Amino acid sequence: MKAETVRALVHDRWSEGAVASTAQLAAAGLDDRVVTAAVKSGALLRVRRGAYVLAAHWDTIKPWDRDQLRIMAHFESTSGRARYSHASAARLHGCHVWNAGSLVHVTTQYSNSRASAGKDVQTHRLPLTEEELASLWTPDGREILTTSIERTVLDCARTLPLDKAAVIGDHALRKGASLATMRRLLEKSHVTRGGRRASDLLQVLDARSESAGEARTRLLLCSFGLATFKPQVEITTTAGLFRADFADAETRVIVEFDGAVKYTDHKPTQEVLLAERWRENALVEAGWRVFRLHWNHLDRPWELRARLAAFLGQPGTPKRPLPAGTALGSTVRVGRGRF
Repeated sequence: MKAETVRALVHDRWSEGAVASTAQLAAAGLDDRVVTAAVKSGALLRVRRGAYVLAAHWDTIKPWDRDQLRIMAHFESTSGRARYSHASAARLHGCHVWNAGSLVHVTTQYSNSRASAGKDVQTHRLPLTEEELASLWTPDGREILTTSIERTVLDCARTLPLDKAAVIGDHALRKGASLATMRRLLEKSHVTRGGRRASDLLQVLDARSESAGEARTRLLLCSFGLATFKPQVEITTTAGLFRADFADAETRVIVEFDGAVKYTDHKPTQEVLLAERWRENALVEAGWRVFRLHWNHLDRPWELRARLAAFLGQPGTPKRPLPAGTALGSTVRVGRGRF
């Protein structure tokens, strides 16, 4: 069978879902021979044994969307028997997940499930109470087993660095997760490993963060000793009400995290940039100064700290990395400033 014929056949008979199991493909008239030919020709990509995606779709999506498809590939290939947890559950609950790896995480309470085997899977053997269980649903009405959103945040806190866990936890709060429930689950938990990390996370979560970048920026500001910068501060100007990502009323300084989505959603880029310039001019007229940072600045905190020190007029801040072992969320004092 020619490659062009196989490609046309696959696309013609592909269902609406992004991922299809071997059984679903067979039901659509694509038997093993055709599927093998489709993979060989590059029309199909086998994400894992028994689960496939259209290669053309896979090639156009972002890495985090591929991580989501890896979970659904596991779901399809295991007939939905696994209970997803940790970063995988966070993704299924719709939380922001930043740089948490591409492994599919499942939790079993007794012994490792045969359904969860595979190099692409991280299996956790942990106790779960009825309160820590949840179910989600596919568009066609099939049940996906997960940990509750509160238990998911705690599991991520135990296994991820603070900033990565905070990205998930902040968004979980915005989606309605209960901080009080998290604290109660942590207090009565039989899981001792990572308990201190989970406790530390609960102390710094903030539902006001609207993106992964804002969550990371908030923790960095705190680690620099700049806890006076409050998130989502509303400021009245001659151009209307402006909501700053972070603002310090005493120094009248605004810190703005500029993510790409901010300038590409909803309106044409040029219109958004022009409106941003008008608002910033109005803020300057009202006596405020604006410090802007981008995603790549967050990966070089020592340079960001030095830039902020210079902007705030704080002398004596050397351009060197944070001391080894310095944790985000702690105050770092260098020279005479608050850094």
